[in-house]
Amino acid sequence: MGRFETSYFQWQEGERRVRESLPDERMAMDRVIERILAELRRRLGGPFTIDELVDLYDQGTSWCTDIAYSVAPGAPWAWDPRTTADAAFARYVREASDYAGGRRLDPRPAD
Repeated sequence: MGRFETSYFQWQEGERRVRESLPDERMAMDRVIERILAELRRRLGGPFTIDELVDLYDQGTSWCTDIAYSVAPGAPWAWDPRTTADAAFARYVREASDYAGGRRLDPRPAD
């Protein structure tokens, strides 16, 4: 299994945890996720690839936890990066230039 597949699995698990959370908890998680998404846009800039997103993820997500503490200080369930950071990455990967519905587009030109 490649780096993208491993990361993508983790990101999807974060999305699942958010989906299955209690409504009151989800509100705080969604606020955190939105702020993480804004930071991902800032860090990656314009068009980006899956590899660039995976590289950023592999550098660590402690910055996501810092965001969670500041956005939802009274909601410790929203601080777990395995939930909020992973869900944010799962949502953001959809904007990658080489992403197509859960898989990476083949970079080779068609013959």
